[in-house]
Amino acid sequence: MTPRTVEAAGGVVLRPGENGMEICVVHRPRYDDWTLPKGKLDPGESFEEAALREVEEETGLRCELGPELESTHYADGRGRQKIVRYWLMEVVGGEFEPNDEVDELRWMTAHGAVEALTYERDRELVAGIRL
Repeated sequence: MTPRTVEAAGGVVLRPGENGMEICVVHRPRYDDWTLPKGKLDPGESFEEAALREVEEETGLRCELGPELESTHYADGRGRQKIVRYWLMEVVGGEFEPNDEVDELRWMTAHGAVEALTYERDRELVAGIRL
């Protein structure tokens, strides 16, 4: 029997900045990494619902879904196969407050985000977006 694939969803959250569109990048102290906001689906939850919920839980930002982006596939820290589906998102409200999962949020240009992101799969996803 093969283990179930871990299903997760997240967002590439955008806002207009002084030098063009900026992307939300978060720091997770548990892993000491810089990544895009995302998380696992709850039972019965759609990928779209999970993406919006996880982004709000991690960033405090309420968002609207834009176009779906390319999914990432990889083995997680426990060796399970994982799929993460991402959407472009636009902020419609809320504000960031540090929490247990995320202690810092930064808005960066796409180039800055590619430089800051810890994981190659995140860097490739952001580098492939045409803003």
